[in-house]
Parts: sequence; C-alpha cells; structure tokens
Amino acid sequence: MANWLEVSVPAHGDPETLCEQLAAMGLEGFVIEDERDFKTFLEDNTQYWDFVDEALEKSLAGASRVKFWLSDSDESRAIVAQLYEKGFQPVSRPVADADWENNWRDYYQPVEAGEKLVIVPEWRDYDGDRTPVKLDPGLLFGTGDHPTTRMCLGAVERFAGPGKRVLDLGCGSGILGIAAAVLGAGPIAAADVDEKAPDIVRDNAKLNGVEDAFTVYVGDVIASGSLRARLGGGYDLVLANIVADVIIPLAQYVPSFLGPEGVFVCSGIINGREEDVAAALEAAGLTVAERHRLEEWHCMVCKSK
Repeated sequence: MANWLEVSVPAHGDPETLCEQLAAMGLEGFVIEDERDFKTFLEDNTQYWDFVDEALEKSLAGASRVKFWLSDSDESRAIVAQLYEKGFQPVSRPVADADWENNWRDYYQPVEAGEKLVIVPEWRDYDGDRTPVKLDPGLLFGTGDHPTTRMCLGAVERFAGPGKRVLDLGCGSGILGIAAAVLGAGPIAAADVDEKAPDIVRDNAKLNGVEDAFTVYVGDVIASGSLRARLGGGYDLVLANIVADVIIPLAQYVPSFLGPEGVFVCSGIINGREEDVAAALEAAGLTVAERHRLEEWHCMVCKSK
C-alpha cells in the first residue's frame, strides 16, 4: 500500500525560483534534479566519473525539475490539483516506504569486466562463475560501468596477480586496486587528492576482505615531491584512471614508480586527446605498447624503454 505521493514539477526556468514559488504555497522538503548541476558536480569530482551508472545519467538527461513528497491522502491530491490549476504541470505517483528508502539501489546492477571480474553492488548477491569485486557506490555513484573502468579492469586482470606490487594513482573508490588485490596482488598503494579517499577505499576493501593489502595516501602526486618519495618505486603495475590533463604532467614521474618489468596503465582519455597523452608518455621515457578504445575513451598500456 502506498504511503506517499512523489510530486515532480518541471522547472522551465531557474529551479530555485520554482522552489520559492512552491514554498509560497506552503510546500517544503524540495529536491532539485538538474542535469546541469549533475554535470558540474562530476566536473568538480573527476575521481568519481567512472562509477556513474549509465541508467542514472539517462534519468537526468535534459532534466530540470523539483521533487517533493506528500502523504498519500485526499488533501494531498487536492494540492496536486491546485498545482495543475496554477499551470505548474506536476506529475505525481504513489510510493511506499520501502520504495522511498531503496528505489535508488535499483539503478545499480552487477557489471562484468574483462574475462574474469564482475563488479557487484554491496547489497546484491552474485553466484556466477566470475570473480566478484564488491563495491558500495553510495547514493550517487554506480559500480564501474564506465568504459574507462572496464578497460582498466581488463588490464588489471592481465598484469596483476600474486606477489605483484600495485600503485593506483587517483584511486577514487579504490575499485582498480581492490580488483588487483582480489586477484592476489599486494601490497597495494593508493593515492588521491580527496581527503575522503582513505575511508572510502578501506571500507570497500573490507567488503572484499583485502583491507590489509592497502596503504592509502592523500595528496597531489604531481605537486608533492614528499608524497612521491613516500610512495617509492619498484611497482609491477601502476594505474591512473584519471583524465588527459592530469596524465600528461604525471607522465614524467611514472618511470620512477615502475620496477624493471613494470607496466603503466592509464585511461580517462577522451577522443582527441590520445595523441597528446601518447607524446607525453614517450617524452617521459615510456613506450606505448598497446592502445585500446571503447566508445569515445582510450586506454594505454606502457612500459619503460
């Protein structure tokens, strides 16, 4: 039985102005869903791009609306009718308490990556033949369906394994390092500019029973020589799923992180930037041994010359 009415009102102008108009009618508890805000948030938090679920992106495509919730009653339906009369074009639907709490989770499904791995939201079960990597994306972020993540996970499968030392630069949720640890690699070092990264990575690592393999650092690897010194070198696999504008200045430091037979895997490279990245990698003393492309994204596998 429904307990609530979810009311969605399209914003044809500024959503904040719409909120003020609705508040003047005695309504409250607004949530603004706006594609522009969503894109701005992602631009300011690039470490999370790769975990945004495609279904969530589609649900916000072109969106500019204000949502609020009313108890499911005749009085509430009268309020919706009043909004119609005032030209607000509301759309309402009944929702139950269970829907209220858990509907957002329906966006997130297991995602197969490479030949062996499957990324599984923490609350879902998996009984297939692949090796599961559990991840809690929180309320906003999905579970590794972005092309850059899938390409990087494919490389992790190939180059990570028992005894392999791994460094994940711009680690975000830790998904790449965690996948390496699940496949037997370790120790794993990870770094990110986000101060929340250590807690997020450790929580996700605990979901997979590999927390003891991790050391997580906060800081800017490009700007901080002391951080680079703490990270050290001799890694068998270095990962950077970031963006081209970060990979290019990072390239000069990558050889110092790699062991003699080490491999550097980088992605987050959009169409049109791949040659700029390749040139920076070559100038830094690396050989681009492989190039992969999925949709409009590129991934490169590099080795020391």
